[in-house]
Amino acid sequence: MSTDLRARLEELRAQAAARVQATSAALDELTHDRQGSNDDDEHDPEGVTLSSEWSRLTGLAEAAASELRQVDDALARMDAGTYGICANCGRPIPAGRLEVRPFAVHCVACAEKLGR
Repeated sequence: MSTDLRARLEELRAQAAARVQATSAALDELTHDRQGSNDDDEHDPEGVTLSSEWSRLTGLAEAAASELRQVDDALARMDAGTYGICANCGRPIPAGRLEVRPFAVHCVACAEKLGR
């Protein structure tokens, strides 16, 4: 596989890892802010409720962690020589799909069949 694809995956990995770290730090800060508070709806009158912010940050953290896992898996497939091969049918994944979704595991036809 091309070094451009590896570089793109490594860039995506760095971005996802930074988002994981940032959301983790924000969640830690929010946890600190919530300590000693029994009121789940405590909030800054100018802002959102702490529970809403907790939900938002948790969702962002989970999405970033999921993307990081997908990119790590793609890099592992690249190292194993199986990157760009559909995990379902064994056919090559089109370059256009890999450009749009560089951590794709399935070709377009299999992704449509599997609903991914």
